[in-house]
Amino acid sequence: MDLYATGHPDNALAAFSRWQGTPISGPLAFSKIGFGYDEAGSEEPPAKFRGRLCRETGEVLHRGRVEKVRTGSEGGRPEKESDVALSDKDLASERVYAQKRERLWVICEAYDGQGKRYWIGRGRRAAGNTQFDTAALFGAAKAAREEAASALAGQVKADGPAVLSGVGFVPAVVAALGDKKSPAAREGACAAISVLCEKGAGKYLEPFVVDSAETGVFNALLEAFADKTPAVRTAALDATRELVQIMNPWAAALILPALLHQIKTAGKWQVKTGSLAVLNQLIQSAPDQMAKLSPDIIPVLAEAIWDTKADVKKAARETLTKATALVSNKDIEKFIPALINALINPVEEVPKTIQLLSATTFVSEVDAPTLSLMVPLLSRGLNERPTATKRKVAVIIDNMSKLVDNEYTVRPFIPKLLPGLIKISEQVADPEARGVVNKAIATVRQVGKLSDTDDGSNLPPVKGTDPAAYAATISLQYKKSGANPVPEAAHPAVQYAARLAANLIAARNFDVPAWESALVPYFEIVTSSPEPATIARELLLRSANEADDAEGDNDDEEEGEDLCNCQFSLAYGAKILLNTANLRLKRGHRYGLCGRNGSGKSTLMRAITNGQVEGFPSPDEVRTFYVEHDIDGSDEDTSVLQFILNDKRVLCDKKEVIETLESLGFNDERQGHAIGSLSGGWKMKLALARAMLFKADILLLDEPTNHLDVVNIAWLENYLTSLKTCTSIIVSHDSGFLNNTITDVLHLNRFKIKRYRGNLEAFVKAVPEAKSYYTLEAAEDYKFKLPDPPLLEGVKTKEKSLLKMRKVGSISLSSRVAVLGPNGSGKSTLVKLLIGDLEPNKGGEVWKHPNLVIGYVAQHAFHHIDHHLDKTPLEYMLWRYQTGEDMEEMNKITRQITEEEEKKMKEGGVVVVEGVKRLIDEIVSRKKLKQSYEYEISFKNMSSTENIWMPRDELIQRGFEKKVLELDTREAQRLGLLRPLVRREIEKHFADFGLESEFVTHNTMRGLSGGQKVKIVLGAATWRRPHVICLDEPTNYLDRESLAALIEALKVFEGGVLVITTTATSPSPSARKSGRCVMDVSRPLVTTGPIRCHGHKIDKAKGKKKLTSSEARKAKKDRIARRKRGDEVFTDEE
Repeated sequence: MDLYATGHPDNALAAFSRWQGTPISGPLAFSKIGFGYDEAGSEEPPAKFRGRLCRETGEVLHRGRVEKVRTGSEGGRPEKESDVALSDKDLASERVYAQKRERLWVICEAYDGQGKRYWIGRGRRAAGNTQFDTAALFGAAKAAREEAASALAGQVKADGPAVLSGVGFVPAVVAALGDKKSPAAREGACAAISVLCEKGAGKYLEPFVVDSAETGVFNALLEAFADKTPAVRTAALDATRELVQIMNPWAAALILPALLHQIKTAGKWQVKTGSLAVLNQLIQSAPDQMAKLSPDIIPVLAEAIWDTKADVKKAARETLTKATALVSNKDIEKFIPALINALINPVEEVPKTIQLLSATTFVSEVDAPTLSLMVPLLSRGLNERPTATKRKVAVIIDNMSKLVDNEYTVRPFIPKLLPGLIKISEQVADPEARGVVNKAIATVRQVGKLSDTDDGSNLPPVKGTDPAAYAATISLQYKKSGANPVPEAAHPAVQYAARLAANLIAARNFDVPAWESALVPYFEIVTSSPEPATIARELLLRSANEADDAEGDNDDEEEGEDLCNCQFSLAYGAKILLNTANLRLKRGHRYGLCGRNGSGKSTLMRAITNGQVEGFPSPDEVRTFYVEHDIDGSDEDTSVLQFILNDKRVLCDKKEVIETLESLGFNDERQGHAIGSLSGGWKMKLALARAMLFKADILLLDEPTNHLDVVNIAWLENYLTSLKTCTSIIVSHDSGFLNNTITDVLHLNRFKIKRYRGNLEAFVKAVPEAKSYYTLEAAEDYKFKLPDPPLLEGVKTKEKSLLKMRKVGSISLSSRVAVLGPNGSGKSTLVKLLIGDLEPNKGGEVWKHPNLVIGYVAQHAFHHIDHHLDKTPLEYMLWRYQTGEDMEEMNKITRQITEEEEKKMKEGGVVVVEGVKRLIDEIVSRKKLKQSYEYEISFKNMSSTENIWMPRDELIQRGFEKKVLELDTREAQRLGLLRPLVRREIEKHFADFGLESEFVTHNTMRGLSGGQKVKIVLGAATWRRPHVICLDEPTNYLDRESLAALIEALKVFEGGVLVITTTATSPSPSARKSGRCVMDVSRPLVTTGPIRCHGHKIDKAKGKKKLTSSEARKAKKDRIARRKRGDEVFTDEE
């Protein structure tokens, strides 16, 4: 039996070095040799023993049995080889290194020159094992070199990586490659690596040569690409290619720094072209791993394409094309050639490419490869001179940043973009462009998790995994799994596996196949028990749990039937709403869909209904019904009953339909009414009735409480909570309704859907920043601002009546009036009569100040813009106020001249002047006449010199009342100092309502959310600086944050406010606390029904006694005298 530890003491030293991987200072002196020494050093053979193979740690490495022990002489060696033996039984029971049965353990106690004790223990049954001589690898004879390399490969495969460390392979190869005097040695070093890879010893070689160290083997191979000897150059390139070919793909990050360093700084062009060739091979053999590393690769290649050497330039362009092919983003795949051209020819191509990209809607997730290709272009675009180009770049950065999944992806690029954006925001003159840039800055900081003052220039790198620490983790995992012996953290294979695991963690890859393919081959080198795959999976679970990239509620593994479990992306027009979002719905749950206005709530509902959500069950699998807040106008003439029966999706007979309608308050008479005659509340109840009859698996309710009074909201709550097998997704800004109804919250935030268990209160506790969904409090940084009304001629106090309805009430600048009442009580009709949308057909009188401007937002607010959805808000404003007048005002019924009025105007238009009949043509202008006005009249077929002035009352008597009102409106606008109708002024006006200029100028209204559309209607209604604002159910569509901002703005508004609502939510702060009274229209208003102010009944005031002629003259003289003294005096008419 030939023992490694027998013979000359140097053999023992080499044996220890091969196993331990650590050099020992020799020479060694043997004191004892044999098998079975216990820790106390007893020479008696125990039944079992602990083999020891470490310095003085006493670490247990092996358990076995012995048959015979013989002690050698002090300081010598065994007397005979036969004195040291094991039985076949013991050999069969051995669990030895790599399960090689021919190996056994030998224990030798030895001391080095400093008197330090070592326990050495390794041997084999086969004879002929001797120390390998590395000099044979670098000899002059090629055949001998190849034979030596093959022998080394065989020994490495048999004994593992300890052979390479034991013979000092790495320093020998590095020394040979650096031997300038011996081409044979340099070629032999390259050939040795090639042979080891070809002969199957590559995985044992990797831990020693796959490294970017400047003094390492790999870097020396790259430098050999420029060797003076062609054979060496070829051998070096072949060796590198062989190594890359057998190398684990996850080791690409270990050699990439050396490759990129050589491409950037090598003094010889052959090294650069060779490195580029190796980089091409890596892109082909490890595409996924190289895609993750593209942020490091593409900037280097972008510089290399400008190399002075033509060969390098050509190779760099080819490699750049292959590297950019790793980009899998569908949004920019078609622009890759243009992006490459922009890198090659930036002066001409950058503006063109930015123009192309600015017209692109980004929907796909933006990953590292995408950013690595885009950032050089965007960074260059920030330095372009035109402001328009800089603005487009800011928009692209803003949109792409929103689609980045986590800060780990975007952080490497922040130093290249954020400082440039900040510089532009400080220098650009255009305030609109500056606003776009500031928005991009805020988005980048939010995604990168930076403070509001951080410019990103000194951003610390994202903390990675320390391979040395992870090697200790691997060793600890083996110990926990019961390995015996426990692999040490210093083992080369353990160290290498730790570096691969660190790369997996850095790539946020926690897939079982990836971890097993990366780690198992190297764990097999260490030991076969426990199973290497088991250790790899345990490490994966541990690393995944520690990783801080998991977002969302993973606690969805609960009992219950899944109706939907899908992942999808969603965009509307040019806006990204959701990106790789997960939606999981359980049967019987009621989900509240929460998010700010514009986050995509209603759009998601419509997308589900239209089958546009990828992975959502088809109607054949799950019956889904969408309850909208408005019924299509094309059905306005259809009766209520027929509307339900016409719906083919309703699988009920007529009897069941009638019974359901009756349960919701639709009696026989109301069932026969046309839908167009219903109020908003009754239309909503009709939509709910249809949904009930549909018998859906999933109900999608979009603002179901809109227009409903308190009684019907309570009924809806009870109905939804009674559904046990039907799932509901509810969008509502009524926090009380949501809190009482839902079981879960689906939060739309940053393009994801996150689920929270519990009602709205529980959600607010988990997400405090979402408090605005639950409480009605205005945020400090989110406020509305209403324009101050201009002065009215003849109005000296805020208490003077400006708008009157006879026997009902009046409105002044100080009014804060809320109109309350149940559905169908006539609230909207009352206001339409008041503002002139309707004319009284059974008597009654409405008077308003001639110069009064009213801002009106209808109950169905979208009717203002329904015919203009393909316009941007800017275009809509330019259309609506193109003549200086409000086009909606001109289309009111009070401005439309009927046939009867036309006939009366024709009869009253004849004026006799100096015996000549003239026919009135137009009312040209007006001027003050005592307490009223007189108007300049032009005549047909006569010059302006023939115009005359006529009092207001006379013109009205002649039938020209609507013409007079038209002129009054124009004059009211002129007196109100109409603001210029230009883009900047319009954007500024809408900004006062929380609508960004991006939506005002660049987005059509069709792509905006309901809340954003309401803001447009509010802005359009207040453009003329109204004296009185009338809001019909303003709580519809606005989120709580916007509603709170509107209430605060109404409190400080200098004009009058009239609010219609079915609940007290809106008027409570604006009417009751700040203002004057609440009208209860639950009874007919034409009677002397109650008008309550702060809850107190107001008795009807007695009419004033009519003055006699003499009393009237006396009172007039008194008023004139008081006015001369400077007192403010007004009559009731004034």
